[in-house]
Amino acid sequence: MRAHEAGILHADGYGAAPQWLPTPQDVNELLPQLWPANVERNTDGVLAVSGLPVTDIARDFGTAAYVLDEDDFRSRARAFRDDFTAPFDAVAGADVYYAGKAFLCSAVARWVMDEGLNLDTCSGGELAVAQRVGFPGERIALHGNNKSVAELRQALSYGVGRIVVDSFAEIDRVAEVAAELGVVAPVMVRVTVGVEAHTHEFIATAHEDQKFGFSLAGGQARAAIDAIVAKGDRLRLLGLHSHIGSQIFDVSGFEIAARRLVALHTEVADVHGIAMPEMDLGGGYGIAYTSEHSPLTPGELGTQMAALVDRELKELRDGHPDAPLPRISIEPGRAIAGPSAFTLYEIGTVKDVEVAHDAIRSYVSVDGGMSDNVRTALYGADYSCTLAGRTSTAGPRLVRVVGRHCESGDIVVMDEYLPADIVPGDLIAVPGTGAYCRSLSNQYNHTPRPPVIAVRDGVARVIVRRETIDDLLALDVDEPPRSRRSDDHRPADPPSRRPARRRCRRRQRRPPADHAGRRPRPAHRSPARARRHRGAPRRPRPV
Repeated sequence: MRAHEAGILHADGYGAAPQWLPTPQDVNELLPQLWPANVERNTDGVLAVSGLPVTDIARDFGTAAYVLDEDDFRSRARAFRDDFTAPFDAVAGADVYYAGKAFLCSAVARWVMDEGLNLDTCSGGELAVAQRVGFPGERIALHGNNKSVAELRQALSYGVGRIVVDSFAEIDRVAEVAAELGVVAPVMVRVTVGVEAHTHEFIATAHEDQKFGFSLAGGQARAAIDAIVAKGDRLRLLGLHSHIGSQIFDVSGFEIAARRLVALHTEVADVHGIAMPEMDLGGGYGIAYTSEHSPLTPGELGTQMAALVDRELKELRDGHPDAPLPRISIEPGRAIAGPSAFTLYEIGTVKDVEVAHDAIRSYVSVDGGMSDNVRTALYGADYSCTLAGRTSTAGPRLVRVVGRHCESGDIVVMDEYLPADIVPGDLIAVPGTGAYCRSLSNQYNHTPRPPVIAVRDGVARVIVRRETIDDLLALDVDEPPRSRRSDDHRPADPPSRRPARRRCRRRQRRPPADHAGRRPRPAHRSPARARRHRGAPRRPRPV
């Protein structure tokens, strides 16, 4: 779009579709890379999950709702477990940790456990979900740049397999909690390797100017390792950890990260004589949110990453031929949960607005928004959508899907083509919402959050129930302040230091007046008071 000196509203092409979004030949067509494997249109043209029409889901559970294809989630987990790890068998082996921050509930934790993946947690709350379902502690990792003492105590008491330390203060904190519990804490060092992933600024996490990890270039990573080795009676150094960002579509950034981690790993072996058994390259593998995205499969990722890790480990093999090679770990979250779910909405209003140069933008308002998907407002994320409750023979119409909240940035889908005959009451579905939508959801405008509906073999069940108004009010403490006149719980008056004055004194009878109306002076009246009584002026008080 050509820049205009008067601003974007006056630029040529304002209000048109972005270049990556072509006008569809068939507005009802589903792009397979955007949807769960078991989603299709049935013979009536209605979107269905494992044969269950979304109209039935809307009728039974309401909208807005997250709809999750359980078999699709499980199959993606198995693909990482098998297809990704297989190429690493010739290197040093690999483990997969599902990143619970993408989406975690009790049912999902069980699926991850059943499919043989490990679990990466970032808080005491996520760890509590794992504990609730009996997830083995040795298969759990705990992340976070500011873990509390309570969270560290919770993790070490449960026997988690690794704690990824993120600061010097935390190294001391973990050692103190380990000493308190009489255990040796298994730790990894999060290293900022200086690789900037090609994603949004707020989800690129390995450049230097950010809150995570120890800087490799500044020497803090090496100093952190020295501090851990010095506390060897309470801390066991497992290895190095890195995470370069999110929504990444090629492995070049991982190659640089692996090279720098292997160099530090080799240095630790030279200086301390320690062969660290683990090396974690993090996650961040991208998914298709729109037609412009082309993600790699788990098998393709595994093949390419195993090859680059093998190349980078050559230096370690040459310098330490007898030392065991570190086992590689990865942390996919979005790549498993993201494509497995979509959000089902009902349209409430359709409004046409003239934006510029006779261009018309159609605003389609739905019964959700930034309370159930804040990523568009937060990151400028792009999404797709489709008419879900029926098919249409109408031509395509460029629309902007917006939410119901009192915020101009409340946008769900920035640009998409829907049939021109969409009306209030129609259902639409937004794919790719399985990751970082429910987990980032909120109660803006006091809006109850949607449920998560899992579908398997044509049967739907609630795995996270819909919030209610009662839920919203449950934490709202509405107790009026008590009046100070109230006798309830009123503290006793403190004892006075002065003796109480008598409220009533016996009034003395006044003597009768004489014939001139004068009364005799009482015997107890002082001379000064007597003078005032007779009208004499007061003596001035000394200053």
